[in-house]
Amino acid sequence: MRKVKEMRFEYPAVFKKREDGSYEGRFPDLPGAEVTGGSLEDVIRNAINAEREWMLTEFWEEDPKVPPISDAEDLVLGEGEFVRQVAAIVKFQEGWEE
Repeated sequence: MRKVKEMRFEYPAVFKKREDGSYEGRFPDLPGAEVTGGSLEDVIRNAINAEREWMLTEFWEEDPKVPPISDAEDLVLGEGEFVRQVAAIVKFQEGWEE
């Protein structure tokens, strides 16, 4: 049985409520990681999954690069935007890099 290793990643995500009451979100440090959701709870859950998938995809690259984490206070926000730290746990089976 292979051992599973866990890595925790926590990046700031920028969220905004849309006019229809749904939410959208993005990770300034993770290009292309954008999410939507019908409620704040939904969009945060989707953000956790997007962050996890972004990291898994990056680790499959030949030369993976984990982006530096921005300080939430340094992010420039648009009208109605707010920041939440989003943490995702990525699980790797021992020997995943082989």
